[in-house]
Amino acid sequence: MTDEIAFASATGVLAQYRAKKLSPVEVMTETLRRLELYEGAVNAFVLYDPESALAEARRSEARWQMGEPQGLLDGVPVALKDTLATRGWPRLVGSRTIDPNQPWTEDSPAVQRLRAAGAVFFGKTTTPEFGWKPLTDSPLSGVTRNPWNLERTPGGSSGGSAVALLTGICPLAVGTDAGGSIRIPAAFCGVFGLKPTFGKVAVYPASAFGDVAHVGPMSRTVDDAALMLDAMKRPDSRDWHSLPDDGIAYRERVRRGSLKGKRIALSPTLGYAEPAPAVRDAVERAGEVFASFGAVVEHADPFKESPGPIFEALAGAGFAALLRAMPPDKVPLMDPGLVETCRRGEAVTLEQYVEAIGRRVALGQALRQFFDRYDLVLSPAMPIPAAYADPRQDDAPNPNNFRDWMPYTYPFNLTKNPSASIACGFADGLPLGLMMTGPLWDDLGVLQACRAYEAAAGPVWPSAELSAALANAEGAAGPEVKAKIRPIR
Repeated sequence: MTDEIAFASATGVLAQYRAKKLSPVEVMTETLRRLELYEGAVNAFVLYDPESALAEARRSEARWQMGEPQGLLDGVPVALKDTLATRGWPRLVGSRTIDPNQPWTEDSPAVQRLRAAGAVFFGKTTTPEFGWKPLTDSPLSGVTRNPWNLERTPGGSSGGSAVALLTGICPLAVGTDAGGSIRIPAAFCGVFGLKPTFGKVAVYPASAFGDVAHVGPMSRTVDDAALMLDAMKRPDSRDWHSLPDDGIAYRERVRRGSLKGKRIALSPTLGYAEPAPAVRDAVERAGEVFASFGAVVEHADPFKESPGPIFEALAGAGFAALLRAMPPDKVPLMDPGLVETCRRGEAVTLEQYVEAIGRRVALGQALRQFFDRYDLVLSPAMPIPAAYADPRQDDAPNPNNFRDWMPYTYPFNLTKNPSASIACGFADGLPLGLMMTGPLWDDLGVLQACRAYEAAAGPVWPSAELSAALANAEGAAGPEVKAKIRPIR
C-alpha cells in the first residue's frame, strides 16, 4: 500500500480524500517515512518539519471529514524549494552567508497561494547557492544525488524538488527557473516540469538574475502540474511583472483540445547544438508520436546561432550585483565557483550589457515571428542523460564543465515563453527529457500537448526500473536526517 500512496498523483490522492478511502494524515505519514528512508542517500532537503506537517495534516483531515475542504490542494504534500520565502522557515538559498536565526514572517506569492489552497508543507528542498548552476550542490547542504544512479546529479537548480518527486516523497514540488532550473532536473530525473510564461506565477523576493526568473510546478504527471498551476497563478503586488489572471482552469482544460492540424517545429538542435545520438533519436521519435496525432510536423529551427553570449552578458551583470551586495567578510563562505562566476560578471562592460539587451529584444522578436508559423517547438531539454554529481578530471559531463552541457533551456528564459520538460525515453539507464515550448501566453497549449504525449508514451508510476534504483538507495550513508528537523518556536 505504501507505494500506492507514494506514487499516487495529487489528483488521485484528492479523489481518495473525497471518497474517504485515504486521509491526509496517512499520506503525510508516508511522506515523512520515505523522506527519512531515502534522504541519507539523495540529500534532497535542507530542512524538514514533521511536527508542523502532521499537525496541518490533522487539520486537513478534519476538514475532509466535515466535507469542507479548504481549497484545490487540501491535504496534499508539497515540497518547497529553498529559494522561496516561507513563513516560519528560513530562506537560506543554499548559502552559509544567511543567518537562519531571524524572524521569517513572509510567504513568497507561490507559497502563499499554495498555503491558501490547503497544501501541506513539510520541508524545503536543496538548491545550489542562490540557484546559480545546473547542478544541486552547495556549501550549505552538500551534494544532492539522482535516485536513478547516485553517482549522477539530478540537475539544478531545482534538483532537490525533482528528487522529492522521483523518490515518491510527495506528488508536487515548487521549482524556480532562471536558465533551465525546472526543466534541467525534470529531464535528468524523468519527471515533469513547467516554466510558465514569465509573470504567470508571481516572483518574490526578486531574483538576482532579473526578468528571466520564473516560478513553476514540478510533478510526476501533467494533470498534477495543471492543478498546481491553477493554485499558484494570479498577480501579486510585490512582483510588478506579474500578469493578470488569465481565467483559465488548467486542471479542467488540460485534457481537452486536439493536436490534429497543429503546426509543430521539430528541432533536435535548436539550430546550434547537436545532442547525443540517443537524445536526437528520442526527440525524432517524439515527433512521430505527434504526427500520429494528426499534427503537421516538420524540421525547423527557431534560432540560427546560440543565444549564449546574450545570456552570459545579462546573467554576468546579475552575478556581479550579487557579489557587490555581499558583505566582504561573508564572501569566503560562498561557493568558490559562484564567486569566480561573479568575478567574471564584473568584467561585463556597460557597452556589452546594452548590446545584450538589444540582442535579446531581437531574439524575442524573431521567436515571436517564428511562432506565427508554428504552434509548438519540440526539442531536447538536455543534450545528454544526467551528468556526474561530483567533479571529475576527464571530459565526462560533470560540475567542472557544466557550461558545455546546458545549451537548450536558457533561450526561452530570455524570450519568456512557456516551456516544459517531459520524459521521452532512457539511455544508459537514465531518463531523457523532451522540451516543448509554445508561444507567449499559451501555457495551455503546452500543457495540452504534454498531456497528449504523456498519454501516448509517458511513464507509469512506479516503474520496476525505478523501484530497483530506489532499493539501492535505501539506507545509504549520508547526511544525518534528524539534524534537518526545524524546531518549532
